[in-house]
Amino acid sequence: MSYDPSTFRGLTFYDARDAFRDGADTPRAYLERCMEAVAAREPVVQAFAHLNEAASRAAADESTARWQAGRPLSPIDGMPIGIKDLLETRDMPTEMNCAGLQGNFPKKDNAAVRALREAGAVIFGKTVTAELGGSHPGPTTNPFDPARTPGGSSSGSAAAVAAGMMPAAIGTQVGGSIIRPAGYCGNIALKPTQGAINRGERQATSMSTHGVHANAFEDMWQVAYEIAARVGGDPGKRALNGPPAAPAAAKPEVLIVLETAGWAGLDSQTIDAFELLLERLAAAGVRLLRRATSPEASRLEDAIAEATRICVQITGWENRWGNRNLADIGQGAISDRALAVLEAAERMTPAEYQATLVDRAATQAAHEDIGPVADAAISLSCPGPAPLWPGDSAGAALVRRPTGDAVFNYPSSMLFAPVVTTPMISVGSMPVGVQLIGMQHQDARMAALGRWMREYIPPVVA
Repeated sequence: MSYDPSTFRGLTFYDARDAFRDGADTPRAYLERCMEAVAAREPVVQAFAHLNEAASRAAADESTARWQAGRPLSPIDGMPIGIKDLLETRDMPTEMNCAGLQGNFPKKDNAAVRALREAGAVIFGKTVTAELGGSHPGPTTNPFDPARTPGGSSSGSAAAVAAGMMPAAIGTQVGGSIIRPAGYCGNIALKPTQGAINRGERQATSMSTHGVHANAFEDMWQVAYEIAARVGGDPGKRALNGPPAAPAAAKPEVLIVLETAGWAGLDSQTIDAFELLLERLAAAGVRLLRRATSPEASRLEDAIAEATRICVQITGWENRWGNRNLADIGQGAISDRALAVLEAAERMTPAEYQATLVDRAATQAAHEDIGPVADAAISLSCPGPAPLWPGDSAGAALVRRPTGDAVFNYPSSMLFAPVVTTPMISVGSMPVGVQLIGMQHQDARMAALGRWMREYIPPVVA
């Protein structure tokens, strides 16, 4: 299945609501169409760890009654939503694609899941995650080429949305786990300001965030807004703020072009496609600042140069105790790939961890300094199209980064910055996302800029 960002139209929900109101359609009928898409595509895409069909139908029937009575709980009442299988759900297991957690069934809801239920959303199923939210892949394939990865770790969430199985899904990101798979699968997605959406029980790592995959800005923003409106942000953090419906498109005046440490590893087709997109932005009157000609852009590039190292070390240290507990269950409880990450983290000292925190704080300060200079930074969401993933070979060294490289995502994760990715490029008939990175708490602003780019700048097909 080839992909063209100028013609692809994914499943959306916001435009179904009028039909719910006048009775021409119902949330139950909408859900049944999603289930038909699952039946058709799931055997190859394998996006779900668990499906909750009976409970979903019951919830959709309740939503149908509310719409018919003119009393929906929210604009996402009746929306089928997938939940990444890192987040607890009271009616489905939470196994995190980890052998050591098979059968784990806490029977309680993550804060965001509870908020979605209160808003009337239909919790459709648990989507596949890379093991423990790390780099060891699950079975999910890319909806546009099953030989390729959908990215990680929110692989199932990105793939299910792209495959038309549901209009939105919840993902999480520590390094690049929302934005990269969204880029590979052609999703619109939000990785919010750090802490702006309550993570519930998922507080162990300092850079983890909940975010939304969707096919439309209207659905993406509405889901994020409805969660934050009910459960706020993390303890001690400001919640996502912005309008109660998707922000209107807003043209940026100045963008900093971030090449990042990933530029040197890009293929020529992706570079040429991104440069053509930048030309189209410039032709529309957007001023672009780049490393070679702008001191501000150069300073930001220098500040984020060590983002991969900093993020990997911080996350490895913060995950080490939980992962060690799992590893101690016995051989095979976690994958060899996860075990290697754990062992590297266990070689770190507290002083080394503290040093990476100092590095991260310095980078955030440098980012704040360039805030008045530009509306946002623009960069690729992923290093070209999704790579082929044939699986590990018995007896051979483990494949590095089987779900793709997060090199374009580590900077924003380290900066605690809001990011919106938009499907603006295809290379070899595969999606390549483009991201806009803002200052902390400019989530709505990034959604507005991303929407403008999507609506007013022609996508690039290479």
